[in-house]
Amino acid sequence: MSGLAGKVVVVTGASGAIGRAAVAELKRQEAVVVGADLRAADDTGADHFVACDLTVEEQVRDLYDGTAERFGRIDGLFNNAGVALGEDGSALDVDRTVFDRTMVINVTSVLLCCKHGIPHLIAGGGGAVVNTASLVARMGSAVSQIGYTASKGAVVAMSRELGVELARRGVRVNSLSPGPVASPMLEALFSPDEVARRMVHIPAGRFGTAEEMARAAAFLLGDGSSFVTGIELVVDGGISAAYVTPEG
Repeated sequence: MSGLAGKVVVVTGASGAIGRAAVAELKRQEAVVVGADLRAADDTGADHFVACDLTVEEQVRDLYDGTAERFGRIDGLFNNAGVALGEDGSALDVDRTVFDRTMVINVTSVLLCCKHGIPHLIAGGGGAVVNTASLVARMGSAVSQIGYTASKGAVVAMSRELGVELARRGVRVNSLSPGPVASPMLEALFSPDEVARRMVHIPAGRFGTAEEMARAAAFLLGDGSSFVTGIELVVDGGISAAYVTPEG
């Protein structure tokens, strides 16, 4: 029913928690999945895996050209790769190299994936793009990660503009903004006390799962969202809708 059966979808950040879950979900919906990641892992379950530094334009071009050559076309892009660096912090004291590295990995890589992936979608008559952003693109935090926040805001804005620009060319572009997701990246960033501080603000009373984010991405990539473009889909357990967290 999703219309993903037989479609060729490239998932970046495929070795991470959301990336692996996305590969599994897309495969469940019978898509042909190409995984890409900086880490040379071939255990993602993808039909094909490419080790690729997404900040290097030549490697990104080769990723998409090679996928199209191998499978005949590309129908969807899940541009999911990104980092949240532990050294990130307030704009008042963040190291410029940390900020720059975050922006290159989280923003430039998405730009390059769109630049070299979308032409293959257009050549095939259209398709769908999902760029992973974050809840912090719309909500400030007293515990700042200024590089990460700025980068994810850029992803939302870039996705919105591409969605409008390409709508009449048959390409839908949307962003996916997860709230806190139980993952190794989050565990590395936050101590148990910091996790507890954040939990009280989540109406759902828990962190999300990578599988939930993967299902949201699959929706945006599939036919069920055929009239959806240029939006930010927020999957955050109610955080951004809540003024206070209800008891119980």
